[in-house]
Amino acid sequence: MTRAWVPARAGSPFPVSNLPYGVFTTQGDPQRPRIGVAIGDFVVDAGALAQAQRLPYATALQAATLNPFMALGPAVWDDFRTCLTAWLTDDAYGPLIEPLLVPLTGARLHLAFEVADYVDFYSSEHHATNLGRLLRPGQPPLHPNWKHLPVGYHGRAGTVRVSGTPVLRPRGQRLPAEGAPPDVGPSQRLDFEAEVGFIVGVGSELGRPLPLEECASHIFGVCLVNDWSARDIQAWEYAPLGPLLGKSFLTSLSPWVIPLAALEAARVTPPARDPQVLGYLDDADYPWGLDIELMVCLNGQQLSRPPFREMYWTAAQQLAHLTLNGASLRTGDLIASGTVSGPQREQWGSLMELSWAGQHPLTLACGAARTFLEDGDEVVISATAPGTGGQRIGFGEVRGRVR
Repeated sequence: MTRAWVPARAGSPFPVSNLPYGVFTTQGDPQRPRIGVAIGDFVVDAGALAQAQRLPYATALQAATLNPFMALGPAVWDDFRTCLTAWLTDDAYGPLIEPLLVPLTGARLHLAFEVADYVDFYSSEHHATNLGRLLRPGQPPLHPNWKHLPVGYHGRAGTVRVSGTPVLRPRGQRLPAEGAPPDVGPSQRLDFEAEVGFIVGVGSELGRPLPLEECASHIFGVCLVNDWSARDIQAWEYAPLGPLLGKSFLTSLSPWVIPLAALEAARVTPPARDPQVLGYLDDADYPWGLDIELMVCLNGQQLSRPPFREMYWTAAQQLAHLTLNGASLRTGDLIASGTVSGPQREQWGSLMELSWAGQHPLTLACGAARTFLEDGDEVVISATAPGTGGQRIGFGEVRGRVR
């Protein structure tokens, strides 16, 4: 097992097999966002290191966001990862790199990339089945199209924010009772959704669908997503076009972007598809299931552990479908998985499921009951995955407190 010479506490989520990217500032230099890579208990200034080593792409790593570096493509991503791994595991580079290390405790983390477009999918069969049973009792829980294509909607890129951004309780139209006229007010059914996000590094040409085998080369990395949802606002506005105010008020992202290369050991075969999917979605030769285990905590108490390996549709299939009509990708596009839920109750990724739409309140350790989120509640989503050499790598966390 290759180890870095950089100090790290036992069980650090950031071993050298991970090397996630982020953007940080320090208390001594708060106006200068820098690209950093987490290693052990530190973040290394990637731009300064690349400049010191006279790498040809150093300028891109000195930007205030990851976008210029992501746009350079997989060959550059792989080269820098190879260089970093070599330098961080060779004591001889200590004198060069040690002055460029900042303790994680002293780094303020920002949104790592500028979001271009945002598309949210609905790719968990377990989540879609649960919501179908709740919202359409007595009918088939899945719509007829669900197993034939990755269902998704376009979200609002302008309200994607970094972990820690306060969650302001949204207002909107609600239906107070069946048959009553709608009113306007703050959501009484505010919910979280535990998701995984895929970030596009290299764009694609308008008019050219991406084949499955090319999709992974466009994805730079992976982060955690909390797609906050106002269920009462969403329920009233949903027909006939789908989510708007119930979703667009805030989407929270974890600050660390895990390179897709770090997840090679986490690749698994996705669940069997029945019926057989159409050819452009047939991923038998390009399976991109990922064995990521999420954990959701409310006010410090674990609520669930959603398993991403259970997702019916993969990110590669989502990109293949998204571009089928010729739609182009752009550097910084965010592709969210949709709520991650497993077959067991303790694996569900939203309060809508965990409280069964409020019918079965959860009792917290403090004795309080919850059906949906109350003011002051804090939700924290974290995740780990298998890394190389038997290590587990971490994703950091995405957190938000309701105000």
